[in-house]
Parts: sequence; structure tokens; C-alpha cells
Amino acid sequence: MFSDIAKERFKRFRAIKRAWFAFIILSGAFVLSLFSGEIASDHPLILSYKGHYYFPTLKFYPDATFGGEYRTEADYVAMRAPDSAFHKAGGWMLLPPIPNSPQHSYLDIAGNPPFPPSRDHWLGTDGSGRDILSRLIYGFRISMVFSLALTAVGTIVGIVVGAIQGYAGGKVDITSQRLIEVWSSLPSLYVVILLGAIYGQGFAMLLVVLSLFQWIGLSYYMRGEFFKLREQPYVLASRALGASHFRILFRQMLPNAMTPVITMLPFSVVAGISSLTALDFLGFGLPPPTPSWGELIDEGLQNLQAPWLAGSAIAALFITLMLATMIGEGIRDVLDPKSLTKLR
Repeated sequence: MFSDIAKERFKRFRAIKRAWFAFIILSGAFVLSLFSGEIASDHPLILSYKGHYYFPTLKFYPDATFGGEYRTEADYVAMRAPDSAFHKAGGWMLLPPIPNSPQHSYLDIAGNPPFPPSRDHWLGTDGSGRDILSRLIYGFRISMVFSLALTAVGTIVGIVVGAIQGYAGGKVDITSQRLIEVWSSLPSLYVVILLGAIYGQGFAMLLVVLSLFQWIGLSYYMRGEFFKLREQPYVLASRALGASHFRILFRQMLPNAMTPVITMLPFSVVAGISSLTALDFLGFGLPPPTPSWGELIDEGLQNLQAPWLAGSAIAALFITLMLATMIGEGIRDVLDPKSLTKLR
């Protein structure tokens, strides 16, 4: 399935301990974040009431199901109280490891939010009384999914554009390069603001807008790689045998031009997370009340008396970017023949 060269490179990557451990930690955290609804939520994992079992994290249950009067969703936070009708009827519930929702405002605490760290809220709450730890977990999932999607789109477009430029050369390359230079000079932030004002803020809109610019850097590298490869003997032989341009580009040349792509992937993820955080901080990112690291940092600046707000978000952002950067440096060392002697 994998070539001997790929297996050897993977073995070298594992030999770089800092990069390998960073990969395990970051990928493990991302996989766990995909189950945020079962890790951090005020909905019980399992609920027992009058001999029946319910699974609120998987299904909607109205308040009337548990002896209430309304058809709206049950208030599971109120049902936790020892003196609630739910407990008096003999009901019990199994809560997630972090029994707090990122959207619920816990305003039953004495005083005014933001509330400091406590036994119930390990990292405190924000100005609306929402649990910070759960918002960090959900924010991490959103940031990673957004960044990976942005990286995937930008990588595909960058490969295609750069490959066509480098393979065709001549007028096609010159014309395309001038158009790319003009396009890259546009301020992406203004485009985000303009389209956000017209179509509204949202995940899909941000992904589309940033994808319009994400591919440009990679296309330069791919253009150079295909320039080098288009005169190789195997490419000339394929042309002489009448192979299609598509087959030559993506079946023969692309596998030999993947070094820039693989090297830039972790740094593209870093750029995607940083871009989303910056836009959220400026107020042009995801709409509230979407959990966001940038929104927490902004709220922390507005509540300097609550350092746990910005401090926790900055720490999470720093650790995530550091891990991704360490992975990128490890991949770069593996793919750079000059650095093989430095591996340890």
C-alpha cells in the first residue's frame, strides 16, 4: 500500500520524538473533541425515570416526559437539584465528565459574572455565565475542523493551479502569474467584511472567502516543482507515447512534486486556526454564541479583572499552534536530506 520510501520517511518522523509526541497529542485531542457533546454537556449521558432509560445527548426529550408541563426540551440543569421532582420520583442521571454546556448561562451562582474558577467550573465562566472549559473544547473542535477544511480546499486548488502553470509554461504561465499577483494584492479582511455584511457571518461563508486566498502560496511552490519536472525523461517519454495531459500531470508528475505540499500542510493548519481566531477577535468571524477562542480573548480584554478569560484561551491557542508547528518542523526535517544527520 505504501512505498518503501514512504515507510522510511515515516520511520524517520517517529525518530523525531518532539514531532511524534506532538502529533499524537494534537491528533488525539482532535479525535476526542469530535465527541464534545458527550464530554462537555449539561445533558446526561444516561437518564433513568420511572423504570425507563433515556439518552438526552442523542435524542430530544420534552419536559413533559419527566413530569413537567411543557413540550420544550427538559431543563436538565434544574433536574439535578436534590429537591427537584425528578429526584423525588426516584430518577437518576449519569453526567458527562464536564457537566456544563458551552451555551448555557449558569447565573444561579452568587455574585455577578464572569465567575472565577471553582469546583463546578474549573476555568470559571465568561461574562454571560457560560462555562469556559466547555467553550474551549468546542472552540478547539471548530477551529480544527475549519482549519483542516480550509487547508484541504487550499491545497487542492493550489496544486491544480500551480501544476497547470508549471506544466504549460509560456503565455499560460505568464498570464496566470500576473492574474494571481493582482488577486493576492486584495486585502482578504475587507473581502470578509464585505461579504459578511451582504450574506451574513457563518462557517461556510468564512471557509469560501478564505479559500479564495489560501491556495496562492502553495501554487508558487507547485509551479516551481512542475517547471523542474516537465523536462524529465519520463515526462518526455510519456508525451511521445501520447499519454494525456491529465495522466502526465496527476499520475506521473504530481507524486514526485508532493514535497512542498506535505511540508506546508501543518503550517497551513496553523495559519487557518490563527485566521479564524483573529477574525473572531475582531468580530468578523463566526456569529455568536458560537464557542470561539477569539471571542474569549476579546471578552477577556473587556474584563481585565477576570484574567482567566483571556488567559485560558491564549494558553489553549499557544499550545495548539506550538504542537502543529513542531509537527511541521519534524516533517520538514524528514523531507530535507541535509537535515537527516540532525535527527534525534
